[in-house]
Amino acid sequence: MILFRIVIKSAWHRRLSLLLTIFSIAISVSLLLGVDKIRKEAKNSFINTISQTDLIVGARTGPTNLLLYSIFHIGNATNNVTWESYEEIAALEGVEWSIPISLGDSHRGFRVMGTQTNYFSHYQFGQKQHLSFAQGVPFDDLYDAVIGADVARTLNYQLGDEIIIAHGLVSTEFSAHDDKPFVVAGILAKTGTPVDRTVHVSLEGIEAIHADWNEGARSGLELSAEQTRKLALQPTAITAFLVGLNNPIETFRLQRAINEYDEEPLLAILPGATLAEFWRTVVLFEQVLLIISGFVLIAGLLGMLTMLLSTLNERRREMAVLRAVGAHPYHILILFILETVFIVSIGYALGMGLLYALLASSQSLLLDWYGVNISLSLPDAQQWLLFAVVLLLSILASLIPGLIAYRRSLQDGLAVKV
Repeated sequence: MILFRIVIKSAWHRRLSLLLTIFSIAISVSLLLGVDKIRKEAKNSFINTISQTDLIVGARTGPTNLLLYSIFHIGNATNNVTWESYEEIAALEGVEWSIPISLGDSHRGFRVMGTQTNYFSHYQFGQKQHLSFAQGVPFDDLYDAVIGADVARTLNYQLGDEIIIAHGLVSTEFSAHDDKPFVVAGILAKTGTPVDRTVHVSLEGIEAIHADWNEGARSGLELSAEQTRKLALQPTAITAFLVGLNNPIETFRLQRAINEYDEEPLLAILPGATLAEFWRTVVLFEQVLLIISGFVLIAGLLGMLTMLLSTLNERRREMAVLRAVGAHPYHILILFILETVFIVSIGYALGMGLLYALLASSQSLLLDWYGVNISLSLPDAQQWLLFAVVLLLSILASLIPGLIAYRRSLQDGLAVKV
């Protein structure tokens, strides 16, 4: 206790330099823990984008590519799946439900997805969470649209607003289906997934806006919105479809049957396995971020070591007085260790406080802008382990100035020249 009081009083006399050192350690800790926290939460948000879906089926391509364009709406399909193939596979024994999806159009930078109303009841994310409506209902009319939470917030849409869908991913004057506007019938609650950034319409609606188009361009035939209603609007092809099975044990059998489908080249993937495989491809990027953050923390500890070494000469008389009043040389070493533990502990606590304050203030922004839900949970075992490692490294660093002071004699301390 006496040694600790000496440490506090000694630190108070050097409070400015110590405060700067503590602050540098706090910034380093905040950066390292922040990268680790966001990395883990981003991984959880990514993996929880889709759940309770047994298979994703599309044209034969790479598993990651199929996952990215069908679920995350990144990239484009290499080919489509014919409607006949979809119906045949959806009717196979063991298939409980299937959700066809059609991609390729957009609205002011947001993807448009054609699907069926069972999408809103069967699609799940996170821990078996179903989609829910913040306002309105699923599409019922041919020109109804259901928009995600980010679409509604960014474009300030309300129920009943008209939206114009454009052909392709780049909206131009020539690609707009402005003769067949849609009406917002529902707004989905926030999910933190790509659903929030998607405009959902019926498959028949997708067919309707392309009824007078041919090969991606307007044809000479011009059909009004009302004239299109009278047409047979069953799709001829879709981009991909999701499958849920009665018994998950049948997953691999059905996957093989689809991959060996004779009518056209198809690929069936397991969402969970493909998500895990994709995440392993970005592990190197994660490690680079953590290594950089680790070097920043080491730089902070080196700054503390530099501060302790630079004050050794100033503290020679202090050490000599302690020796003169009966302090053993190992007490001097313990003083340096205690001072280091004090500095690092305060810096680590301050760093965690800064991190959680920043996360709390930016939690809603991260969810709205990037779809990453940051939970303000207590530090996990890995973060406490990191604290122990940092503390151990700081103690080892403190041995350098501590041993130097330990070896100095009483006479040397009293004979300091001025």
